[in-house]
Amino acid sequence: MSLRLPSEIVVERFLPTARAMLATELHDRGFTQKEVADRLGLTQAAVSKYLRGDVTVEDRFAEDERMAATVEAIAEGFADGSMDGYEALSELLDLVRVFEDRGPICAVHEEEMPALDGLGCDLCVRGTDDAVLAEREALAAVRRAARRIANEPGMAEHVPNVGTNVGTAVPDAADPTDVAAVPGRLQAVNGRVVLPADPEFGASQRVAETIRAATAVDPETRGALNLATSEGLLAAARDRGIDPLAFDADYEERGERLRERFRDRGAVPRVAYHEGAFGIEPVTYVFGETATEAAALAVDLAESARTE
Repeated sequence: MSLRLPSEIVVERFLPTARAMLATELHDRGFTQKEVADRLGLTQAAVSKYLRGDVTVEDRFAEDERMAATVEAIAEGFADGSMDGYEALSELLDLVRVFEDRGPICAVHEEEMPALDGLGCDLCVRGTDDAVLAEREALAAVRRAARRIANEPGMAEHVPNVGTNVGTAVPDAADPTDVAAVPGRLQAVNGRVVLPADPEFGASQRVAETIRAATAVDPETRGALNLATSEGLLAAARDRGIDPLAFDADYEERGERLRERFRDRGAVPRVAYHEGAFGIEPVTYVFGETATEAAALAVDLAESARTE
């Protein structure tokens, strides 16, 4: 009996197909061969080989709509700067898991190792670990949100002196370690927003406290970020039909007081703010289902504030 591991199918069949498709997609978008090589971690000679079609492409992978969609999403992300290598790898790994779950990788594996035929890939698929998946999604949401804030022109003027942080909680977050945020916070430096590190769980006490206050009232609101309070931002929110909620700036028992304010409102607002106190800088929180959604609204409000 031939003995083949699914990882061999990934390396020998899936990876060359993915690289060939990505090289072609990036080249079609105007990337030079050197730029493609840098993005994919290949030599320029290897990229030239992929572009010439001098590799064996597995049609069962290349013709799958999920493969085409993933390749297009990665190429678009590389082109507009919204995706880095870490996220591209995450997208490909997710696709591999899908293909291994009674998908085309499973089909090729059964073909090359007939003893597996009819076993339903039970050797490879053990079910989804929901907790791990939720953590990965929370970290990904914070990465996207932080990069959105850092890459958006003009956002530096809305970063408070204490810095901006963005966070996303996993479902049923019990304490700050269940909230992903950016260690060290995003800081404004020479008119730019600097992202100091990749997100981690337990990296922000204040944002975690605010998000957990929100989830206590609305479990679907698991993302938030903080900006400097300004009339421009609050006016932009009101122009969109958002009624910003004012709350007390004091830190003592802030989480519980926020819960009470949210319950009094009957919902978690998209925008909540305080005007500061002695030793406490005025801060506005923008909420969303994830940090990514909160960041999109924050950027929209900042753009409107600049044009008013």
